[in-house]
Amino acid sequence: MALLGSNIASEVGLRLLLSPLGSNVVVRTACCSVGIALPVYSTFKAIESKNQDDQQRCLVYWAAFGSFSLVEVFTDKIISWVPMYYHVKFAFLVWLQLPPTNGAKQIYRNHIRPFLLKHQGSVDRVLGLAYCEVIKLVSSYQKEIKSVKTIVGKITESADKMLRSPPTASDRSSQHSSVDESTTPPSDAEPGQNDS
Repeated sequence: MALLGSNIASEVGLRLLLSPLGSNVVVRTACCSVGIALPVYSTFKAIESKNQDDQQRCLVYWAAFGSFSLVEVFTDKIISWVPMYYHVKFAFLVWLQLPPTNGAKQIYRNHIRPFLLKHQGSVDRVLGLAYCEVIKLVSSYQKEIKSVKTIVGKITESADKMLRSPPTASDRSSQHSSVDESTTPPSDAEPGQNDS
């Protein structure tokens, strides 16, 4: 009976994922899960295991995924209107990760690596200039950045204290008194006056 239930759940999930008439929310969530969440966990495991092959595989995946994401940023508004776009994207993200297909390795070896080797000098110059400009920008706003860091630190510290310390008796009594005051109807009569 449990086997039957799991087949029904799998079939319903697959129908939701592949339904072209349904909302793209399900397939977009699947793309995020398959394209980011699963690889993040795989990368964590590769780093912790210190296995060079797994780490290399993860680096190649992130290079392919990052390149795809960069292209998608500029084309998403146009391509997302193509019917079944997110379904194709989902299939592409699965293909990138599947060990039998080595999709990410193929993309890296055939497209990313040759392109970057050819343009490495130009890319390094542009990144160097951008880095210098970011340093200048950050340096010119040091005072503001320090103020924001102080404010965020105080907010974090206050929130941390509130979350870590249990409510005291005075906190509980002030909560109860404010509830009592809000439930007591206001009186129109001033103190010392009779209603008669």
